[in-house]
Amino acid sequence: MSSIEQAKSKMDDAIEAVAREFATVRTGKATPALLDTVRVEAYGSRMPLNQVATIATPEPSLLVVQPFDPSLIRDIERAVQMANLGLNPANDGSLIRIPIPPLTEERRREYVRLLHKMAEEARVSIRHARHEARDDAKRRMRDHEISEDDGHREMDETQKLTDEAIARVDDLLKHKEAEVMQV
Repeated sequence: MSSIEQAKSKMDDAIEAVAREFATVRTGKATPALLDTVRVEAYGSRMPLNQVATIATPEPSLLVVQPFDPSLIRDIERAVQMANLGLNPANDGSLIRIPIPPLTEERRREYVRLLHKMAEEARVSIRHARHEARDDAKRRMRDHEISEDDGHREMDETQKLTDEAIARVDDLLKHKEAEVMQV
C-alpha cells in the first residue's frame, strides 16, 4: 500500500470517527446514538448499553430502553444517570423511559464548543496522516527510490487529500452545529 493510500485511509478513518462522535451530541431530538457513551455494569464487566438493551425513539423527545435481561434494569438506569448526559431515566419495571428535555441556549453553546473541539481533533489526526505521507515521500526521494518529480507529485496529491478531508470535517461540523443551534 502506497503512502498516499495509507494517508487516505487514515484520513477517512478520522472523518468516520468524528462523524460517530458528532452523533453522540444532543440536538434536542432523541436519537439512540445519544446513549452510545453509556457503559453498564453487567455480567462482571462494563458493557455498552446497546449490547444489553434495545434503544427506541417512539417520539422526538423520548428514548425507550428495553433490557434484554430484565434483571439489569436498575444497572441500566444507574448507568444512564451516571453518564452525565443531563438525562433523567424513569424505570417502570420492564423498560426505561428517558425524556429528552429541550436544550437551553447555554447548553447549546456548550455543545457547539464540544463539537469544535472534536472537529479540531479530527483535523489534527488528518494533518498527522499528511505529515507521515510527506515524510515517507521525502525519505524515498532521499534514498533514490523515486524521482524528485514523483516525490513532489506525491506530496502535492497528499496535500490535496488533506484539504479535501479537512473540508469534509468542516462540512460535518457546519451541519451538526446548525442542528444543535436549531430552536
